[in-house]
Amino acid sequence: MIVVHHLNDSRSQRILWLLEEMGTPYEIKKYQRDAVTNLAPPELKEVHPLGKSPVVTDDGEVLAESGMIIDVLARRYGPDLAVDFASPLYPAYAHWLHFAEGSAMLPFLLALYTGRLGDAAAPLMPRITGEIMNHLSYVEGALAGKQFFVGDRLTGADIQMSFVGEIAKGQGALGMLPNMKAWLEGLHARPQWQTALEKGGPYRFA
Repeated sequence: MIVVHHLNDSRSQRILWLLEEMGTPYEIKKYQRDAVTNLAPPELKEVHPLGKSPVVTDDGEVLAESGMIIDVLARRYGPDLAVDFASPLYPAYAHWLHFAEGSAMLPFLLALYTGRLGDAAAPLMPRITGEIMNHLSYVEGALAGKQFFVGDRLTGADIQMSFVGEIAKGQGALGMLPNMKAWLEGLHARPQWQTALEKGGPYRFA
């Protein structure tokens, strides 16, 4: 049995969505962030040393890191959501799996943490904001004339990138990015995404 160790308001929401798309049975073990620090509870360190979410156990094997979880589970249980290594589309699929956390999320995290410094962060904000828009403009261009990132179907690349779109939405940036806006609205309209949202509980990035 697959168990998703699900932290509220976290990237693990997209793992629930992945499993709903695959129709694979799974269980959810829920964890709540600390009301003061917003950090994950120490109980998550009993599952994985980093104490972060998402983390999944599959027949006792511990899987961590969103992109790896999505790719491994898709290849095991929902190959239609993965892309074969031999396919000419594989490089694009792998790119978006890595781009989401390796590039796109970094300036958002910098904005979050430096924002807590108040006026002391002011000299850094133009550069950080510029990098956020640099990445989002790249994504916007990649989605021109397309419903999905890779080929003509939903893949793990869309699921992985969905959190980037949700963060951009929360920042009010999608008004300037019609391709991303249409793409994210299409994802959120899927019944499987709605079911995952119901099962996962309140999700402020929805």
